[in-house]
Parts: sequence; structure tokens; C-alpha cells
Amino acid sequence: MSGAVISFQNNIEKSKRRLADLPNRVVDGDPHHETMMHFTSPDGKLLAGTWTSTPGKWIAFTDRDEFCVILSGHVKLESEDGSVQEFRAGDSFLIPDGFRGWWNVVETTTKHFVIRDHS
Repeated sequence: MSGAVISFQNNIEKSKRRLADLPNRVVDGDPHHETMMHFTSPDGKLLAGTWTSTPGKWIAFTDRDEFCVILSGHVKLESEDGSVQEFRAGDSFLIPDGFRGWWNVVETTTKHFVIRDHS
């Protein structure tokens, strides 16, 4: 279906993971993630989906740009420089490649995301 519009009402692939299973990532809590992938480009570098996380804090992934729309919940993005930004349902934001810091999910959060992977 090359060139077709991608609906987020249809799930292509659903996965679950316990973030603590990734070495040296979690710094607080025991966050569990559920991801519904709606689109992956042929080269695997552009991803779009819906993600849910239980509370916890972890080191943010790098080498990517990520656009997010929070559907429910409450998160904080904490930068290495000490700045903190909070987002709740209805908020949208872009985490640019080069961001260094932590995701802190304060209450279970669901978001739509689009990621451009630079790794």
C-alpha cells in the first residue's frame, strides 16, 4: 500500500516490554511499555505509533527526533541541564536529536508518536 494514508485506528503490530529489561536504562520505578506500531518505513528509520507507559523514570533514548501528542497521563522531561518540562493530555512537543536527560512518567501515560531514527 505504498502512498496510502496511515490510520491510527488500525494496529499493525503490538508489543509489550518491561523497560528494566534494558540494561542501565531505568533510574526509578518499574515502567512497563505497550506500543502499537502503525507505520514503519521500509528503511526502518521513520516510525509512528501509540505508546503507553506505567510510572517510572529512565534515561531518554538518543539519536532520534521524536514528536509526541499526549493523549492521557502526565510526564516530565528532565534535561541534563536541570530544566524540567511537564506535559499532560492535549499537549504536543518535539524532542530533538541531541536531547540528553530523562523521561519521568508521573502517571500512566498514552501518547501518539512519530520518530525519525538517526542511529
